[in-house]
Amino acid sequence: MAQIQPRYDPGKQQLSHQVAKTTTAITLGLSLIILSGVTLAATVIGLVLATPLLVIFSPVLVPAAVTLFLIFAGFVTSAGFGATASFVLYWMYRYAIGKHPIGADQLDRAQEKIAYAAHDVKERAHEFGQKHT
Repeated sequence: MAQIQPRYDPGKQQLSHQVAKTTTAITLGLSLIILSGVTLAATVIGLVLATPLLVIFSPVLVPAAVTLFLIFAGFVTSAGFGATASFVLYWMYRYAIGKHPIGADQLDRAQEKIAYAAHDVKERAHEFGQKHT
């Protein structure tokens, strides 16, 4: 006679599994709470010890920090302008040698519109000059 094994029901876990899960969760949670408390205490102690030094040296540190920030901002801005300029020069080179960079169609259409408008203004000025002479 073949024995029929009962189906596995995830809703009915064994008591030992539930106890193990609960114990693990509580242990991990408490460990993280204790670690965060130790970190907070170390931060407060560090600030208490560093505050007198920051107050004493603030006439030197604040201008130094502002100067370092301005130098850093200048380098970042310079790098951004340099990257933009190199891209523009590369785009102009590709346009000049006849390759078709992105946006060349729009540039060509704008050039044609400006040329047409300049030609139209020239013709109207010529007509205006003939009427008033």
